[in-house]
Amino acid sequence: MESGQWLMEKRSSFRSDSFAREYDTVPETGCLSIIVLGASGDLAKKKTFPALFNLYRQGFLQPNEVHIFGYARTKISDDELRNRIRGYLIADKSSPNSHSEDLSKFLQLIKYVSGSYDAEEGFQLLNEEISEHEFSKNTKEGSSRRLFYLALPPSVYPSVCKMIEQCCMNKSDLGGWTRIVVEKPFGKDLKSAEQLSSQIGELFDEPQIYRIDHYLGKELVQNLLVLRFANRFFLPLWNRDNIDNVQIVFREDFGTEGRGGYFDEYGIIRDIIQNHLMQVLCLVAMEKPISLKPEHIRDEKVKVLQSVLPINDEEVVLGQYEGYKDDPTVPDNSNTPTFATVILRIHNERWEGVPFILKAGKALNSRKAEIRVQFKDVPGDIFKCKKQGRNEFVIRLQPSEAMYMKLTVKQPGLEMHTAQSELDLSYRQRYQGVTIPEAYERLILDTIRGDQQHFVRRDELKAAWEIFTPLLHKIDNGEMKSTTYQPGSRGPVEADELLANAGYVQTHGYIWIPPTL
Repeated sequence: MESGQWLMEKRSSFRSDSFAREYDTVPETGCLSIIVLGASGDLAKKKTFPALFNLYRQGFLQPNEVHIFGYARTKISDDELRNRIRGYLIADKSSPNSHSEDLSKFLQLIKYVSGSYDAEEGFQLLNEEISEHEFSKNTKEGSSRRLFYLALPPSVYPSVCKMIEQCCMNKSDLGGWTRIVVEKPFGKDLKSAEQLSSQIGELFDEPQIYRIDHYLGKELVQNLLVLRFANRFFLPLWNRDNIDNVQIVFREDFGTEGRGGYFDEYGIIRDIIQNHLMQVLCLVAMEKPISLKPEHIRDEKVKVLQSVLPINDEEVVLGQYEGYKDDPTVPDNSNTPTFATVILRIHNERWEGVPFILKAGKALNSRKAEIRVQFKDVPGDIFKCKKQGRNEFVIRLQPSEAMYMKLTVKQPGLEMHTAQSELDLSYRQRYQGVTIPEAYERLILDTIRGDQQHFVRRDELKAAWEIFTPLLHKIDNGEMKSTTYQPGSRGPVEADELLANAGYVQTHGYIWIPPTL
């Protein structure tokens, strides 16, 4: 049997064609240069470089075609950068030698260039280094691929993009490309986001721009479309006739931890709700796209955002944990919320009357992110079990990834007593030995492949800012105040009252316990 035929049969034996791209390595065209701007910063060390290493280790980045360049203002050598990031690349600290050979080879692929973010000299030097690498690989001019990852504050995006466009662009007439990845927060309100989009849009075409929101790379978020549109269970139930309310929750059990000055510029709504939780809301609420093509999916997400009604001030609770302003980098008169509960209402046929409750906070009593779909009461409750709680479908995004359905069952025994239990799919138990990839790994790989499905389009970004900008301006102007809450609590009491008024029924006496192996 021909080796190529054997390989194709081997691949088809463990995956379907629709997900073929998940297992293929990067297609072989011209050589690939990945440039991490802000290479000496926390984001690059903790997320970008570890994601690149894992892609390399799994064979998605081939050593004979890829080279990685770090760029920042800090004046250090190649080896100094390698030593700075080495400790972040080893996931299992108890077994530092488990991938030592891969680690050594990967680090040798990294070269460092120092320069300013707003002057041509440094970027010209960077371009020379990239071109030298491409020449060494006998890459035809115009066929190489250049990926620029901006692990930088948004304030320097315009100047950096201008320098890339002037000094580092790859000619694309022979199949090569230049793409840029920009991190959130993308602006602070509608006006600043549109200004930033215009500045970058003048330099790059929309297909070249990848606005990353790492929540879209999470395994359980990726599963949402499959759950909704590949299972008959949910198709007839996923509407206002059956669902009472939807909660999308992000909770952290720690505060700003030395990042108070940075966080105070943005607050919990800009940092978490306007981007991460809104992206999840779109996937929960959208209609079925006509195909899995990225633009068809993103079209449906935009329709959801455009259907959201203006936020009612009475359906917002803001909080700030006690001790937040003890951070010397936080102003004494700060009104920045570290907690927010916001109810959004979608004005369309499917969701009319169903509150979507977005809740995020720091310094709370637990750490988790989840989607909680609560169904309406069972009509004609002959078992008198309504007080035990409603049916719920819960998708736990982190930690302990899981999906479970809360339902009422008969307790074992001779008496007719009911209790709440669950049908549970816990990933750690069901998929033993399978490593769930980090969100950044998936998204960087999608960028290399040119798949924008899990990235935010410009009109999508604009629509999200249109929803939240009026509220944010009221907070910034002091028209809406944050209530103080105790660290380690559930947040302001008013938030629970708001949930109850919206129709959410809390289950008492039931606790979901992740299954053990």
